[in-house]
Amino acid sequence: MIEGVKHIVAVASGKGGVGKSTVTANLALAMAAEGYRVGILDADIHGPSQARMLGVAEGTRPESAGENRLKPLEAHGLQAMSMAFMIDVREPTVWRGPMVAGAFQQLLTQTVWDDLDVLFIDMPPGTGDIQLTLAQKVPVDGAVIVTTPQDIALLDARKGIEMFRKVNVPTFGVVENMSLHVCSNCGHSEPIFGEGGGERIAAEYDTRLLGRLPLTLAIREQADGGEPTVVAEPDGEVTATFRDMARQVAEQLGGPVDEGPEISFSE
Repeated sequence: MIEGVKHIVAVASGKGGVGKSTVTANLALAMAAEGYRVGILDADIHGPSQARMLGVAEGTRPESAGENRLKPLEAHGLQAMSMAFMIDVREPTVWRGPMVAGAFQQLLTQTVWDDLDVLFIDMPPGTGDIQLTLAQKVPVDGAVIVTTPQDIALLDARKGIEMFRKVNVPTFGVVENMSLHVCSNCGHSEPIFGEGGGERIAAEYDTRLLGRLPLTLAIREQADGGEPTVVAEPDGEVTATFRDMARQVAEQLGGPVDEGPEISFSE
């Protein structure tokens, strides 16, 4: 186990561009809103994005907590650690696999996590050697797979599920992102990436469809602006979907974990 962490949930996808990091941020915030102590570890060493999504100012650095130990940053009630807190995010991280895996391991084990119920790991896209190494070295309770309904994305999502199967990590469920586009002007809805893909893959692997999320301008703008949807619209429909997902994840972790008072994001 990781010191200061009760449960670890990996959020993964077989490919990039399906909204995995946005889902991770909002799912973690939804879990916090349900009363849990929650953290996020951004494991995408080459392209960390959680700092921007959580509204952490560029150049913010974590405080030392002793020799080779760091305190996580606080953002929207979450504890967070990312390579973006260590480097200039405008500079490319040109590292080989062993260096990337080593950096991730240091971020995970040398961060002084403060009594977390759940730590969400925003996994890098893909299912290569690096991802498998990370999955093998981290005591993960379960994985959440993010996909779009598109057939090409589903092919890669299957690879993600199979990767976790190889290291005996259960899949808690599938999140179907960008499942339906709703026009902000006229309200017309259209499944531009196809329909039912998340449900089919969940059935194929005997797991559950945690929920479907729409393709909307607001979700993208809120994440880019450092206030993900669960913070920006705490009473909105999308937030309700994320909170339902969080409850399903908590259920599979064994129910409430020292549940505290509900957190409000309103000022």
